[in-house]
Amino acid sequence: MIQRPGRDEEVAMVETASGAWEVAVRDRLVARDHTALTELYDQFGSYVFGLAARVIGDRHAAEDVTQEVFLLVWERSEAFEPGRGRLGTVLGTLAHRRAVDVIRREEARRRRAARDAATMVPIPDVGELAMAIVTAEQVRAEVDRLPREQREAIELAYFGGRTYRQVAEELGIPEGTAKSRMRIGLARIAQALAAQGVDLAWT
Repeated sequence: MIQRPGRDEEVAMVETASGAWEVAVRDRLVARDHTALTELYDQFGSYVFGLAARVIGDRHAAEDVTQEVFLLVWERSEAFEPGRGRLGTVLGTLAHRRAVDVIRREEARRRRAARDAATMVPIPDVGELAMAIVTAEQVRAEVDRLPREQREAIELAYFGGRTYRQVAEELGIPEGTAKSRMRIGLARIAQALAAQGVDLAWT
């Protein structure tokens, strides 16, 4: 009576055969046998793609990762040592790492895009830009028509970037007086421009 091998023995036989196949494939890859790469892809291609797709969630990106993994195995076949791990495990690890890299690159790209969008200066409408230029010219003209003391205070504050205190110090007047001159001057400018149909929100 022929005795059939037990379950453990069958598993050991399969693993031995699989290990021998992996050693042979690895040696053929090192020897630059393209058919070995084809066999390897046929054996593990779906596994690598499926793992990458689960991590990334994008079929196209998973296909790119799969190609990268097998290209890497082809280019660095000497690095695979059958005695230190199964080939399927190596491919799975490579696929997971590449997939995670894709996720990180995409997140970095999105962060850069968000930063760029936040700092982007909007291009003004041509009509709005023309109106702003005209308004600025009208404001400048009305400033020039003010009495000297009001004109000096406004020019220092709004065109020179001075604070109330700095305006007062440069003109040698109390800070309250500087504020009063600017308020009166701005009110005159607003009235004059309102008569011309110009609305100044800053007044």
